[in-house]
Amino acid sequence: MDLLGPLKPLNPKRRLAALATVLALAGASGCAVGEAAPPAAAPPASSPASAPPADVAQRVGGVVPEPPQGIQLPNGHRVGIRPVGTTRNGLLDVPDDVDLAGWWSGGSRLGDPFGSTLVAAHVDSLTQGLGPFASLLEVHAGDRVHVWSDGLRQTFEVVSLRLRPQGAIGASSSLHSPDGRRRLTLVTCAGPYDAARGGYQNLAVITATPLGNARRRP
Repeated sequence: MDLLGPLKPLNPKRRLAALATVLALAGASGCAVGEAAPPAAAPPASSPASAPPADVAQRVGGVVPEPPQGIQLPNGHRVGIRPVGTTRNGLLDVPDDVDLAGWWSGGSRLGDPFGSTLVAAHVDSLTQGLGPFASLLEVHAGDRVHVWSDGLRQTFEVVSLRLRPQGAIGASSSLHSPDGRRRLTLVTCAGPYDAARGGYQNLAVITATPLGNARRRP
């Protein structure tokens, strides 16, 4: 279901009240993001005859891709990002701290020309309350998201917010694939919440596309 379609939005106060009611029912962690492919293997060490990536990028006027370290959501809230893989049961190992997001280390980095940079965080916690990513359930097309790494920054524009049922994310899913058009994919949980069925029944998937290339931070 595309939440950014022609449907008339609810009154913001009513939407936030309903959201808080649903999220207050969560357990220790808001959600678990489904199965994904194993993290990509580390690239082989370059041979003495090959030029370091930084030298190549400098010669062609590009940037060296870097793992994202932080994100500013459309409401202005800043969230730290750490690289994550998967748990033993195939779930994305999202940080327990609702104020910290996880970047799927098998996907694209900041500065890569193709593919998805997947960043996920719990929507809430029984002990911590609502997390910053809960605000993503209120985004609109055109909202902007800023992402940075150690030496780069890039701005993305929200183009869609969709709900998909909780469950496995296939190895070739566009959510985390390093192939295809350049995009930022943000994931968190969404209602309805059903404790008898394991908690949140949906994932909210926000897709944003870049506004220009990644640039070096001043």
